[in-house]
Amino acid sequence: MRIPRIFTSQDLSTPLQVQLAKDAANHVSRVLRMSKGQQIELFNGDGHSYIGTLTTVDRTQVSVEIKEVLHGDNESPLTIHLYQGVSRGDKMDLTLQKGVELGVQQFTPLITERCGVKLDEKRWQKKHEHWQKVIESACEQCGRNIIPTLHPAIKLQAALEQLTSNSFFMHPDASDSFKSINADTQSELQLWVGPEGGFSDEEINWVETHGCKPVRLGPRVLRTETAALAAVAVMNSVWGDF
Repeated sequence: MRIPRIFTSQDLSTPLQVQLAKDAANHVSRVLRMSKGQQIELFNGDGHSYIGTLTTVDRTQVSVEIKEVLHGDNESPLTIHLYQGVSRGDKMDLTLQKGVELGVQQFTPLITERCGVKLDEKRWQKKHEHWQKVIESACEQCGRNIIPTLHPAIKLQAALEQLTSNSFFMHPDASDSFKSINADTQSELQLWVGPEGGFSDEEINWVETHGCKPVRLGPRVLRTETAALAAVAVMNSVWGDF
């Protein structure tokens, strides 16, 4: 039986006894319904995982005695930075969750002309906090011990200043596929994906003018969440550890 994995922002490198923060404690006691004496795996993004035994479990307090530190590395050999046009509903959550599972190391939500999500600064911050929890939860599930970086949502024009020579954007009419591209896989690979409805013609012109290379994923038009995840999977298959 797999040991439950829990993310905590606490320092795990020195204490032998850890008292979990409120959210993590609530998840252990009320959601997982774990009890004293059971094993649990903790991680905080430092690249390691920590195996421990529950010593106290009640509604307000959960304590763990650390027994073992594991140093396994299951990160992708590719440094993929996904610039994803913000989509509505659960679609953005899905893209982040599965992107974590596929090995994406950085995410930047893009605010574009056809972005269907219109928020003020305060609500963008709340959205960022929600997305961060989605990423942490995905790491719990897939076994990653390093938390991918989530950058604040940014407008496309401003984000274009971050373009590198290893930048690709999804375009159904592009002539090249990933298998025909000789990429520098030792550097950051940037993947740019439009929102629902795609990039506008003007935005496509901006992206191409800044040197981002158009890439296709077969002859079919894919939804934004499908395009991003399919592209990451292909990049891993062609250049990575698939």
